[in-house]
Amino acid sequence: MQIEDEKWMRAFQHAPIGIVISEQRIIRACNHEFARMFGYDPNELEGQSFRVLYTSDSDFDRVRNMGLSDLKSGRPFSDERLMQRKNGDQFWCRVRAATLQPSDPLAEIVLSFAELDLPNPGVPLSPRERQVIVGLSSGKTSKEIARALGLSPRTVDDVRTRLLRKFGVNNTIELLSHVVGL
Repeated sequence: MQIEDEKWMRAFQHAPIGIVISEQRIIRACNHEFARMFGYDPNELEGQSFRVLYTSDSDFDRVRNMGLSDLKSGRPFSDERLMQRKNGDQFWCRVRAATLQPSDPLAEIVLSFAELDLPNPGVPLSPRERQVIVGLSSGKTSKEIARALGLSPRTVDDVRTRLLRKFGVNNTIELLSHVVGL
């Protein structure tokens, strides 16, 4: 069965998940759901650097190399990260990526974005604290979280300890129960 180009384009535009095509971290095309998720019109995003969707330059720079080894070997990459809407609101999303050129993974890449429904714990959390909570809620060890974030396991343990004190709980299970509702 051959599908006409027009049907492919309609399927892309109306997919129930945010989809974007990027070249060297520049948005070349995005669908309606991706634009809606970030509070933009699709035309506003096309040609823009992904930087406009991150909370800081350091977050934008940090995620650049995440998953490159998977992509270079032809495997898709997936993670969860804090992103920023046009109005400045921050939200967590799951990002999945597949490259069209494993020899130069960022040359042409297709990404999907899905909002994660993490409740607001009522206590302000730093981006780093949120990253550690996402890792913990995924069942990752401190070493795995550290590797994913480019940190030392000791730094992750320090953040976890700070979170335990902040929420007045004794262990990670209680922390996740309180923060994520597990």
